[in-house]
Amino acid sequence: MSSQRDVIAEIEKQGTIFGHPNGLYLLFFTELWERFSYYGMRAILILYMTKLWIENGLNIPESSATLIYGFFTGFVYFTPIIGGWIADRYIGQRNAITIGGITMFIGQLVLFSMNTHVGLAIGLVLLIIGNGFFKPNISTLVGRLYREADARRDSAFSIFYMGINMGALIAPFVIAFLCNSWFATKVFDENGKELIGYGYKYGFLAAAIGMALGQIIFNLLSKKYLLEIGTKPSKESRKPETQEIDGVTSNVPKTPLTKIEKERIAVIFILTFFVIFFWAGFEQAGSSMTLYTDKYINRSIFGMTIPTELFQAVNPLFIVLLAPIFAWFWNSKYGSRLTTPVKMSLGMILLGIGFLFMLFASTGVVATGKGDAEVVTQKAALIWLVMTYFFHTIGELCLSPVGLSVVTKLAPVKLASMLMGVWMLSTFVANIVGGFIASVVESLGAGTIFASIALFVIGLGLLMLLLAKRLSKMMHGVN
Repeated sequence: MSSQRDVIAEIEKQGTIFGHPNGLYLLFFTELWERFSYYGMRAILILYMTKLWIENGLNIPESSATLIYGFFTGFVYFTPIIGGWIADRYIGQRNAITIGGITMFIGQLVLFSMNTHVGLAIGLVLLIIGNGFFKPNISTLVGRLYREADARRDSAFSIFYMGINMGALIAPFVIAFLCNSWFATKVFDENGKELIGYGYKYGFLAAAIGMALGQIIFNLLSKKYLLEIGTKPSKESRKPETQEIDGVTSNVPKTPLTKIEKERIAVIFILTFFVIFFWAGFEQAGSSMTLYTDKYINRSIFGMTIPTELFQAVNPLFIVLLAPIFAWFWNSKYGSRLTTPVKMSLGMILLGIGFLFMLFASTGVVATGKGDAEVVTQKAALIWLVMTYFFHTIGELCLSPVGLSVVTKLAPVKLASMLMGVWMLSTFVANIVGGFIASVVESLGAGTIFASIALFVIGLGLLMLLLAKRLSKMMHGVN
């Protein structure tokens, strides 16, 4: 088996696209279709759970649905630590990606074919398991395309992140069309009121097809563009060297972690703690903000009502537009001076500013009554929601892709996928916290929740900024 350095040298001989190896773009398109699948499902999940049976929903109360959503999206980010460990020790990243993709494909098919509470549970569990194999390992492969000190890594992860968000951008348009137009039907309740029977099941079918496309692309082209990278478990590629003494072969003891490696791992855990609170706020987009948009945002433009699902495309649209700018800026003279902790602290502050716009939106809503008896006489202007997504996107670009990149740079090779799983563990905790936050929006009031999130994450961002110099020192030269 060739060494990692030799394989990278061979990959470099294949040429580059925009200064990056061809393998990056294979991973880009694989992730694009996986994210199409996930975000297509996510765009309709909370609506599918809360709409009435007659509307082809599951008629789950909002407070329960937001908790289910929080636990689902949380465990989606918990299982990567297990999937990363299995890949590192037993099956390799490439096999893990295939196993995960097939499992998620089956999960989406279950959601399509079993429109019941049981079908929901089985489908979500399969998606959780599949994502655990897929997500940490494809991110690890991106890092392994580059030499250890290669300055292109941050830029590579910004490009990879754009692939994620192109999938997330395309999905809501396709899903909204299927659910609200092509497969939607007119239905009437017992009082003769006209309702829409949404085609949610066909949204899940489209998500399954997207997942299948990603796996076909990956398995057909990975051997050509990734060569041997990720084919073997890291444990196998790092078997202890043997030496022969008086005809007896013995293993050289494994090298323990150095002080520098331990401090770098500590930084990963510290940054992971901070980003928990970023994602707890950010992931309100799929739960409380979706429900808020459905009820309280004026979605009419030029006499047309924008489907709620389409607003899940606003964030990825901004990502696709802005990611190239950020990829350029991080490599510029000024951007390269910013350390990862500084970038991430700015991300948290910008998230908080975004929630201030949701606070402004809540002040413009006039409604009477509660629950099914609620009558909304004035809705909030659409611009507040768009500005929220804009600032959340800038914050995300400051935090998420550079976070993925720094984990691959700080983590010892033998723990790379597992520590990528630890990084994603932050989103596990965050989504569960976010689910509980979303479940109390109705009782505490949206304005109170949005203001509290804004002040809290801005405060944490300022704290991280104060700690940035110390964290940089513990990173020992990694920027």
